[in-house]
Amino acid sequence: MSMQGCTQGRMRNRMNADMEKRFTPLMRLYHNEIPGLLQELYETPPLCRLADVGMHCGCDYSSFPMFRFQPMAEQAERYTRDLHSMGTALIVQHFTGDLKQSAAGLLHDIATPVFAHVVDFLKGDHVCQEATEEATEEMIGASSGIMEALRKYGIRVEEVSDYHRYPIADNPSPGLSADRLEYTLGNFYCRGRKSLEEIRLLYESLSCIQNEKGEPELAFASERAAEEFALGALENSRMYTADEDRYCMQYLADLLKKSLEWGVLQPEDLYGTEKRVIGLLQRDERSQRLWEEYRKLSRVCTTDQRPEGCYSVRVPSKLRWIDPLFRKNGGAVRISETSSRVKAEIEKLRSTDFDVWIYVPEGAEAAARFLQNM
Repeated sequence: MSMQGCTQGRMRNRMNADMEKRFTPLMRLYHNEIPGLLQELYETPPLCRLADVGMHCGCDYSSFPMFRFQPMAEQAERYTRDLHSMGTALIVQHFTGDLKQSAAGLLHDIATPVFAHVVDFLKGDHVCQEATEEATEEMIGASSGIMEALRKYGIRVEEVSDYHRYPIADNPSPGLSADRLEYTLGNFYCRGRKSLEEIRLLYESLSCIQNEKGEPELAFASERAAEEFALGALENSRMYTADEDRYCMQYLADLLKKSLEWGVLQPEDLYGTEKRVIGLLQRDERSQRLWEEYRKLSRVCTTDQRPEGCYSVRVPSKLRWIDPLFRKNGGAVRISETSSRVKAEIEKLRSTDFDVWIYVPEGAEAAARFLQNM
């Protein structure tokens, strides 16, 4: 072997070792091995960037108690988009055995900007939160590493650029897909809501069946498992729709908007890493004050009337729930059709009142000065 070959081999071994330290206990549950294509894609710059794009849309940079999470792995302090993407890919691989579908699952978030759905808020897309799904195919084509790996395995860009085409990877809400399954289990884990053993039992009760549309979908083996999962997913949803979450995301959206107006950030910076964007924010006195203030936020209040003299927000949020199938009498049934508790909790979520003004009682003076009239 040439000296160059030896060096490349050592580099790959080192990358594999670093990648191994980022593997979460959940990944080891999802599938018993990581196919070579997924490993090679995971090591490309677009996927590496996602290691510094969080799953909680920047809320975990604040000091709200609900956004304190446990580490995901030895070198994964935060639950980030690369971990979610690999988890999604492994779930797809486990249930389909199809590398094209798995690769599409791995690549589905590569166009996610910093702070993720905060940029949806920035674009006014509070409810659907789909504005950040743009440019996936373009980013795949622009990556020499991704393109090289795809060519090596005989896969075309159009076969992996839209994971919506594969029902196990993604399907219309509120069905259960690999994407929704992974972020639900991931939040169970990082929030400490379920033990690894409880998550394992839920995961191992899943199989792939045909749903009412004749399409493949994941389904639980029992009503009990489906109910446990659905109720847990609804509890996660209460975090996504909480006053604290909406305040954080709108604050960050307004901070990014102002920073773009001030020239502190350029649009392309939003597709870098959160560490770099935070560093840029700290170079300007105004954005630095706003960021440092954001980091200290720990309590919100609500009122029916817009409060005077302070920064306040009144925004809706996407309602997320999952209504999984479970096997029954040779067929499959949605859990909401048999569980009155799940049905009631779904209706409770759907009736969430977003028509309130959210503000912090103290500690948002910079926001009052720079963001109040946005």
